[in-house]
Amino acid sequence: MFDAKQLLEQFMGGQGGGQGGGQGVGPTGSQGGVGGFLSGAGGGVLAGGLAALLMGSKTGRKIGGEALKLGGMAAVGALAYKAYNDWQAGKQAAPVTQAPQAPVPMLPAPSGTPFNPSTEAGQQTLARHLLRAMIAAAKADGHVDAQEQARIFAEMDKLPLGADDKAFVMDELRAKLDVDAVAGAAATPEEAAEIYTASLLAIDVDNAAERGYLAMLAARLKLDDALVAHLHGSVASATGKSVPVAA
Repeated sequence: MFDAKQLLEQFMGGQGGGQGGGQGVGPTGSQGGVGGFLSGAGGGVLAGGLAALLMGSKTGRKIGGEALKLGGMAAVGALAYKAYNDWQAGKQAAPVTQAPQAPVPMLPAPSGTPFNPSTEAGQQTLARHLLRAMIAAAKADGHVDAQEQARIFAEMDKLPLGADDKAFVMDELRAKLDVDAVAGAAATPEEAAEIYTASLLAIDVDNAAERGYLAMLAARLKLDDALVAHLHGSVASATGKSVPVAA
């Protein structure tokens, strides 16, 4: 049976010690539970395992500090929740040219909010949307061609993934890149912010195709420019890696 929340935890490589996370890897990098196979690369978003396969030769991002401890979906939710609250409070987003600050304490989004659904069905739906957003973002620069897909599928057989998990990833990789489908999954402005956050975590904004994809995604999600700046700042703070906003 496909478990989107568990698969997202494997993507993220979080330690899963907090609300919404899986078992994951321990602080010492010991194997065990969901996402344990990521520990060899130190854990963190796109630091190893399945997500690293999607990135190919790209370095990806690594979440540190409190966000990593929250686990997969909770980490994305915490980053989006902080940015959304700062934006609503009228705070100024950090300049995109500014070097990322040290990771700040990250609180999980309150249960029962769009950032952290209280029901299992709601969590599974959100996790599925975030997974699709991350896979689409990883394909945005066009490096996941047919040959790369074949390599990814071969490597997936070496990972502890169920048949349904593999089928989901394969279907998403083979699907035509569709920014409207990714954005259309957002049922609320909060979920839109979280989908954009997940996309940021799965993309190295180092070429025109990726910048264009993020700009289109933000527009389709109807995200305010100031909110987008806050989301970029939130991800940069958690990863220690600046994320330029598309012009």
